[in-house]
Amino acid sequence: MVDYSKWKDIEISDDEDDTHPNIDTPSLFRWRHQARVERMEERKKEKEEFQQKKTMYVKKKAELQKKLETAGGDPSLEDDIKKRLADIEIEEKKITQVEEELEKKEKLTPWNIDTICREGFEKTIINVPKKKQVEHLTEEEKEKRMRDFVKKHEKELKHYGTLQKFEDSKRYLQDRLHLVCEDTANYLVFWCINLEMEEKHDLMAHVAHQTICMQFILELAKQLETDPRGCVSSFFNRIQLADVAYKKGFEDELESFKERIRKRAREKLDEAAEEERRARLGPGGLDPQEVFESLPSDLQKCFEVQDTNMLKEVIAKMPEDEARYHMKRCVDSGLWVPDANKKDDDEEEAGEDGEPEASGVQGESSSTSNTLP
Repeated sequence: MVDYSKWKDIEISDDEDDTHPNIDTPSLFRWRHQARVERMEERKKEKEEFQQKKTMYVKKKAELQKKLETAGGDPSLEDDIKKRLADIEIEEKKITQVEEELEKKEKLTPWNIDTICREGFEKTIINVPKKKQVEHLTEEEKEKRMRDFVKKHEKELKHYGTLQKFEDSKRYLQDRLHLVCEDTANYLVFWCINLEMEEKHDLMAHVAHQTICMQFILELAKQLETDPRGCVSSFFNRIQLADVAYKKGFEDELESFKERIRKRAREKLDEAAEEERRARLGPGGLDPQEVFESLPSDLQKCFEVQDTNMLKEVIAKMPEDEARYHMKRCVDSGLWVPDANKKDDDEEEAGEDGEPEASGVQGESSSTSNTLP
């Protein structure tokens, strides 16, 4: 049963509308309200004084009990402390009685307009998500941050990249919210490219799926202008319960991303092959393998056996224009290094004398001082 007795006596002005015509009703209400406020202040003051007194006795009792424990077996001191404790216990009983009387008085006090309602709040705050501050970092600073992040969390990043179920990914990220960031997405993209270059196509497709999940979380956070760590649950709930259109959008983005990965992997492989080819080029920009294969068979044999005398004989038998053409291409490709013997002699003299001599080195002519690489 609901107790409605507390609503029977309420001191509010609605019960006092009928007043004598000669009495100024607003003034009467003000006086009564002032008297009621003064009574409430007196009760409040009485209650505060009682609480202070109660606190003081509780504190005294605790101090005496502590002294009794550390009395050290002194009978006279223990008796004195016990006597004081007994006095305090008597006072506690009186305090308890006073407390019961105050509670009873408060229950019997009629409600009024000042006690029947209270302010629920003093101001209204509209919770507007804070915009994330834009980080002004240089490319070197971004690269260093990324490198430090990967070094610290690479094991966790790889584990996330190999998860298969949405529920597992959701639980894993919720337990490791530090992974929900741009650095994770960037690492996964680089990993996908490397996997494709290594022709691990199935694993690349799987990591690409996890990459798109992370990118969708980050994109959702941008739309809501909030921290991406708070969007993990929202995204996975949405993708698991999403309609056909949303899932199709996710799958389309995944396929588009995998195609971009394949294209970038091909480009990087082509760039690596081109760099390797350039590294093989001689000082004149010619490929030594291509030049060697284009040489006459007798010249090829000279380079195969690395016989300088045989090379001189073959060159001497050839027409001058043809010999000059082939030797120039050999030099430009690095198959033939002019004055190699002279350089070796200079280095030997530098080792013996401490410094190479500027002149006076007697070497063979350029036609006979060349050596095979």
